[in-house]
Amino acid sequence: MNESEIIQKLKQGNEKAFRELVEKYQGMVVNTCFGMVHNTEDSEDIAQEVFIEVYRSIENFRADSKLSTWLYRIAVNRSLNFIRDNKRKKWAQSIEDVLKGKKVQLNKFESGNSQNPDSKLEDKQRAEMLHQAIDSLSENQRIAFTLNKYEDLSYKEISEVMELTVSSVESLIHRAKINLQKKLFKCYKKKCI
Repeated sequence: MNESEIIQKLKQGNEKAFRELVEKYQGMVVNTCFGMVHNTEDSEDIAQEVFIEVYRSIENFRADSKLSTWLYRIAVNRSLNFIRDNKRKKWAQSIEDVLKGKKVQLNKFESGNSQNPDSKLEDKQRAEMLHQAIDSLSENQRIAFTLNKYEDLSYKEISEVMELTVSSVESLIHRAKINLQKKLFKCYKKKCI
């Protein structure tokens, strides 16, 4: 089925079309969500929510853009909502822990089957440092950078998803790269790892 057939059958409530939609776009949606939230389980959960929203609101899809653009938009918005909600929960939990006198623990290193645990820890720390640097970008910079680097979307495609001009997207990605370089260079000079 092509995209217009999938949309038409989805609007008719066809479950086979929905399964085909999920099979076709699941990887893209999960990758987009992962690029935003940096956690596999969370990105898979958000992706499920994205497809549920698509199924429930397919009648509202006007086909002004491609179906994939609409899916990216929903995935980005759901991911941002998750990040906002998660920050509130973490903040409330940390306040509660302080009030109860608990020590706040950082993520523990999980020992695996790696031959070199030190190397595995360094890789995990580098990934965490990169994710923190990406998370510290402004919302629009983070979205544009993630769609470009994690999803390999062109500037034009990103401009459609974000509803911005191509030059605005170019500027956002350029500023994101500069900001990431600064943050990561500072950490490198301080020998964070």
